[in-house]
Amino acid sequence: MKIFNTLTNKLEEFKSLNEGIINMYVCGPTVYNYAHIGNMYPAIVFDMVARYFKYLGYKVNYVSNFTDVDDKIINAATKLKVKEEVITEKYIKAYLIDSEKLNCINVTERPKVTDNMDNIISFIEKLLDKEYAYKSSDDVYFDVSKIKDYGIISKQQIENLDYGKRINIKDEKRNPYDFVLWKKTNIGITWDAPFGTGRPGWHTECVVMINNIFKNTIDIHGGGVDLKFPHHENELAQNKAAFNKQLASFWMHNGHIMVEGEKMSKSLNNFILARDLLKDYSSNIIRLAFLKNHYRSPLNITKKTFKECQTIDDKIYSALKQANIYMALNNEEKTMISKDNNINEIMDNDFNTPNLITYLIDLIKELNSSIRNNTEISHIVSKIDLICNILGIAYNLKEITNEDINLYYNWIKERNNKNFKQADELREELINLNIL
Repeated sequence: MKIFNTLTNKLEEFKSLNEGIINMYVCGPTVYNYAHIGNMYPAIVFDMVARYFKYLGYKVNYVSNFTDVDDKIINAATKLKVKEEVITEKYIKAYLIDSEKLNCINVTERPKVTDNMDNIISFIEKLLDKEYAYKSSDDVYFDVSKIKDYGIISKQQIENLDYGKRINIKDEKRNPYDFVLWKKTNIGITWDAPFGTGRPGWHTECVVMINNIFKNTIDIHGGGVDLKFPHHENELAQNKAAFNKQLASFWMHNGHIMVEGEKMSKSLNNFILARDLLKDYSSNIIRLAFLKNHYRSPLNITKKTFKECQTIDDKIYSALKQANIYMALNNEEKTMISKDNNINEIMDNDFNTPNLITYLIDLIKELNSSIRNNTEISHIVSKIDLICNILGIAYNLKEITNEDINLYYNWIKERNNKNFKQADELREELINLNIL
């Protein structure tokens, strides 16, 4: 199995650090608003990754956090004159609802930053003691110059980083690219620490939670491509400083999201919330639209994409319903298989879901042909089931009863006898029962 490792910028043979176990961490949302599709893209991608590893027989420990302390959260709470936790709990609940509706069900643990504050403070003290961090004015900063290979994930050289045009450089920094570990403030939610009352910098939170939960280097660290720099770069630097080891063996990043060819942004009025998208399209259609694109490529969301995926979804559902009644009529038991070598060959090449969906469509064609030719189909259905589970798409198929079979035969009888009115009524009943 090969995975593209952002750390080395190449496809590499993957082997888990602990046999039979995958430890994976994916950066989660900052919960100050409803989740947008940019938040849900990595949720869907890494849910698929977890599903595939489970298909391969691994135990998957998949952790994704909630950032529940941030300036945006504080601003939202101040505007509404409520405590920050009122904001965060509202949007955590909303995010979990969206995730469940999108069938993202494989996260093992969802830590919150506010529940890890003691560990964060201790971690910053460790960096100060090892002189990788320094206190300047009221804040604590990380000294990037102490990390020799800083820029290894984003493939940037320190001397080429043009911070002056991106951010407001504070005079108290030793270097413009140093980043804040602890911000002293009395605005919004704060914590007491040996280095002042305040709150942590964003880049420190995930490092601490990873080490607190996993205690060691993890197999995969994931997130959106926009997190490569500075967030993941800074995570890696802190971990090397504190523990002199890699944070993760493999770093995976999904591509940017565009809407109708434009980068998604509020200024362009093409900012799409997940909850709004779910009003227009089913979970299956959204997941097919996202996974029809290779996870590392930019994802261009268009109406045409959803229309195509609606057609694919309809074809799968129609074929599976036909297979369901066909197997009941022919007393054919489903063949339970746990592996399909074609699936492995496709997905072992850096989770190639576009090719997996192409293979799924081919199997649907094969299934329809087998039904027409009145041949055994259980092995085909089992392969389709395996793929659907990996993609996270699901179909509500009715358990066929003897009454359903009698109804089906009556429909065929009336149709063959050209009693079209009665046949149409029976067909409508079969449709309402989710049999046709």
